[in-house]
Amino acid sequence: MRQLVPDQVLSSVLDIDLVALKGRGIKGLLIDLDNTIVRWGESYMEPVFASWIRKARQAGFEVCLVSNAMPSRVEAFASKLSVPSVSQAMKPLGRAFRRALEVLGLNAQEVAVIGDQLFTDVYGGNRLGLYTILINPLSTRELRSTRLMRRLERRLFKTMAKRGLVSPAVLGIRGKRGH
Repeated sequence: MRQLVPDQVLSSVLDIDLVALKGRGIKGLLIDLDNTIVRWGESYMEPVFASWIRKARQAGFEVCLVSNAMPSRVEAFASKLSVPSVSQAMKPLGRAFRRALEVLGLNAQEVAVIGDQLFTDVYGGNRLGLYTILINPLSTRELRSTRLMRRLERRLFKTMAKRGLVSPAVLGIRGKRGH
């Protein structure tokens, strides 16, 4: 179960403390696309998220989008943001995370994974020893299979809170949507 425990749980990407990440020695950010910085199925990124990524890059972070989505979708956003990407990632498998580390030229201890799903982003990142940040999904609109996994996530968070693996406050944070 410990491989499913995120290092941080936040409401939004916008709540991430970049200074604190720098203090932990984090130099790179692997960022999920759908429902993390773009609403699922949308072709438009809200300017506040593009601005946050620019801010992260200006602060010295290397950024790579890592998504299970199709290349055309991921590359379109990566191009607009001028960052590299890994698409059809098949998260939580480690291949895509290792590829992103290679692209950024960083090792696992220097990189954080940011995403909205426990079983893909957090589990995949934790398996490789990456710092993991779970944020709330931007939208309730998602694949049926993802909605089913959300139910399991909620149950797991309750168990994690009972076992002292996460703060009970996480249960309140995970109940919110958007930014």
